[in-house]
Amino acid sequence: MTTLVEPEEHKALRGAVAALGRRYGRDYATRVAAEGTWPSELWLEAAKLGYLGVNLPQEYGGGGGGITELSLVLEELGAAGCPLLMMIVSPAICGTVIARFGTEEQKRRWLPGLADGTRLMAFGITEPDAGSNSHRITTTARRDGTDWLLTGRKVFVSGVDIADATLIVGRTADARTGRLKPCLFIVPRDARGFTRRRIDMELHAAEKQFELTLDDVRLPAEALVGDEDAGLLQLFAGLNPERIMTAAFAIGMGRHALSRAVRYARERTVWNTPIGAHQAIAHPLAQAHIDLELARLMMQKAAHLYDAGDDAGAGEAANMAKYAAGEACVRAVDQAVHTLGGNGLTREFGLASLVTAARVARIAPVSREMILNYVSHQTLGLPKSY
Repeated sequence: MTTLVEPEEHKALRGAVAALGRRYGRDYATRVAAEGTWPSELWLEAAKLGYLGVNLPQEYGGGGGGITELSLVLEELGAAGCPLLMMIVSPAICGTVIARFGTEEQKRRWLPGLADGTRLMAFGITEPDAGSNSHRITTTARRDGTDWLLTGRKVFVSGVDIADATLIVGRTADARTGRLKPCLFIVPRDARGFTRRRIDMELHAAEKQFELTLDDVRLPAEALVGDEDAGLLQLFAGLNPERIMTAAFAIGMGRHALSRAVRYARERTVWNTPIGAHQAIAHPLAQAHIDLELARLMMQKAAHLYDAGDDAGAGEAANMAKYAAGEACVRAVDQAVHTLGGNGLTREFGLASLVTAARVARIAPVSREMILNYVSHQTLGLPKSY
């Protein structure tokens, strides 16, 4: 059941993660991105403290919590200005899918490393010609004896260069109907026929984006995660946490931008009083705070539903949370930059780079328009136009 008051252990976790985030902060994240490296120091320290694997089962080195706790960690790191994008991918998507549907051998092989930060896994679903239409995925897997041969392309896959493997969404033919159904495969980074090309992005982030090519990549039978016939159930076991964690990422970013703007508005004096005393400054900042708090409530509801095993309810709430958080983040960042005026565009204050980053929350992993489609069809029962 969703609670409106966080338990003491969650408050303590927030405080501890926030303290870690402040020791690194926005300057650290900006420097790492500018150097073209990756925040490995923060990643490994967060893992050592048990934050990265807080959602994974205790018997495999995790904290035994859920997406509720993991989203809290990401939100607080984001509020400190140093969010870890790969938390969305490695422990949230891949770790959850393997924990729920993996074989015992897969769990033993991957979950302890995902929990302690020594292993990372990327996630590949988007394709050049499929976009938001997962039914058009053309990456296919066919049997060759006891092995699988995987062929296809993926785009906008985060962190492939630092990941030990990539969880690839492909499609296999149903033996009874001949129709293609989604399946998940673990593809090691050094697999023959598995190549990557970095995508040149205007967005300057530590985590790089890649296009992947799979040319008859031969995988053993044990590379398949879960039941070959489970289809969408296993896929959405990863996509719902992805939406919840993206909401946490956006809320944290929005909180960080808002805190910088509020601090500036308290101190900046032009006409004998701080600019924050003027309602033209104060009211938009207050509205941004309200929007972020409302988005957080929906994110917490989605996380609680998911952790309670209500996949259907979590799907609706996760989409709504991601939509609300993306919109709130963009507005908060925009208002923060506007509050600082010209200073909001300087490197010193570190807000201008968030303008581009905030847009990601509206676009990925699913656009706001597709979320509106989902709500209009699934929740309101309106007919489809496609």
